[in-house]
Amino acid sequence: MAEDWRAKLRLDLEDLVDEAVVSGVEQADVFAAIEEELSRLRRALDHDPDPADDTTMRVVDDPANDWPGAT
Repeated sequence: MAEDWRAKLRLDLEDLVDEAVVSGVEQADVFAAIEEELSRLRRALDHDPDPADDTTMRVVDDPANDWPGAT
């Protein structure tokens, strides 16, 4: 059961590649794009391993409607 995610990943990647090739993209181009995206993802995670903990991206309540004339 621990390896189920690998099987799902493999099938999803196969589907992605098949879909792109059927639509006219060269298989080598699809593989290159996947490798580029993996590299980008690795760099992003090296830079910020847990972006969910980034407090600078939290939504701040907008106090613009707190003035007396807003109602």
